[in-house]
Amino acid sequence: MNLPLSPSAPHDDAFERARFNMIEQQIRPWEVYDAQTLAALGRVRREDFVPPAYRSLAFMDVEIPLRGNAEVALRTGEYMLSPKVEARLLQDLQITRNERVLEIGAGSGFMAALLAQVADQVVGLEIEPELARMAQDNLARAGIQNAAVRVADGASGLVPDGPFDVILLSGSVAAVPPELLALLRDGGRLAAIVGEEPVMRATIVRRSGERFTTTQPWDTVAARLRNFPEPTGFRF
Repeated sequence: MNLPLSPSAPHDDAFERARFNMIEQQIRPWEVYDAQTLAALGRVRREDFVPPAYRSLAFMDVEIPLRGNAEVALRTGEYMLSPKVEARLLQDLQITRNERVLEIGAGSGFMAALLAQVADQVVGLEIEPELARMAQDNLARAGIQNAAVRVADGASGLVPDGPFDVILLSGSVAAVPPELLALLRDGGRLAAIVGEEPVMRATIVRRSGERFTTTQPWDTVAARLRNFPEPTGFRF
């Protein structure tokens, strides 16, 4: 397993200060105390996974558009989740070094890069080819060799390379997809943001044999992942 990021990446004091402030002022106050999670956030250069036009926002408590018009990107889900949401999801999944992870909605590859710091292997799915290329390029430039992003629709039910120890949906769905739960190994966990605006719940599902237990430890809001089913009467 090759986890180190590129040692030749240029050091920028301003970015390092901003990263430190993000962790101390946004992420720790959101009850993220896990040493492994905080180390990953300090290690992965978030600014390298942000489009150049938004690089100055890399460490702010906002969702960052990944392409095109910001309003459209936020509506279609083509954006990075805020750092504190990414951190809390990573912490809640309690990933270990020997586990295989599936991420649906890989975006720019930043979450896959974080996952790669704590897991053995990460498979990312991204429905938009342009974003999948961006993610793969970003991961390659960062020197991350145990994560890969491919073009695929995670809602199609045709997910390659399963089963997985951990599944993360980097966006919201109306309900936890049962076809994804079937891809979990015994002892596996799935994390998703579930529900409808104005309140959604971070949802962690754990598998034990054929039994699934669910916890919903905190609230947030995130844009929909595309093509997952909606309840009757749902309106945008």
